[in-house]
Amino acid sequence: MQQEKTDIKSMNLEELKSYMESIGEKPFRAKQLYQWMHEKQAASFDEMTNLSKSLQEKLKNECRFVSLKQEAVQISKIDGTRKYLFALDDGNVIESVLMRYKHGNSVCISSQVGCRMGCRFCASTIGGKVRDLVPGELLGQVIAAQRDLGERISNIVMMGIGEPLDNYDNVIRFLHLVGAPGGLNIGYRHISLSTCGLADRILMLAKEDLPITLSISLHASDDATRSAIMPVNRKWNIDALLDACKRYYAATGRRISFEYTLIAGKNDSAKDAVALAALLNSRL
Repeated sequence: MQQEKTDIKSMNLEELKSYMESIGEKPFRAKQLYQWMHEKQAASFDEMTNLSKSLQEKLKNECRFVSLKQEAVQISKIDGTRKYLFALDDGNVIESVLMRYKHGNSVCISSQVGCRMGCRFCASTIGGKVRDLVPGELLGQVIAAQRDLGERISNIVMMGIGEPLDNYDNVIRFLHLVGAPGGLNIGYRHISLSTCGLADRILMLAKEDLPITLSISLHASDDATRSAIMPVNRKWNIDALLDACKRYYAATGRRISFEYTLIAGKNDSAKDAVALAALLNSRL
């Protein structure tokens, strides 16, 4: 049975130092490797010119180097927005979207291949969840978009395919990697994470001390409507969700954004608008 290769792009610098020592290399090689993967954004070991050929070959044989392949890109003629289709090394594909603004470039990334949340208005969930993305694949979307654009990415939105809090451990590790000095060094206040409402994970996130922006996909002001379009509401209803949001705010002091998609005949009446305002004003 073939041994699974080590995923070095998902390691932080200290872990990488330990790994390099374990394969008989000096610790300073870890910093070189880390810089190539993060700061210099190399697409392969062959680009790492200050590593010896023998070390490059050792890494190729023993390590998995996550580098996403751009299968397609659609560029808007209106504002230059770029929608990418990236291929993963197991044949699965994901989407990312690069948006250009006066205040900087933002990339919306996926957190899973597919999704199991079942929201009726979202195409990502049609085939269910295939698998979680590892931190290196999350990071790879930012790097691939930045390489293609040739400009720095300054903002990240976790609102692509998948539910970020359903891939909790990998997402938290990614956040630490993308914000680390010596890497992409993107500030946490420039990162937004959108969730359909996993109340237990929101409470876990409150303890992580990560000053990101939390966004809640609400889309309804009563349980009957929300459960019909978002099955997650049957496990964590609006009351449980807003209680978690209130506790999150109390712990972090960070403002929460609420997202609301208008669905004709479902949640778009004047009555719905009044109920939504009353709900949020009374609970938060």
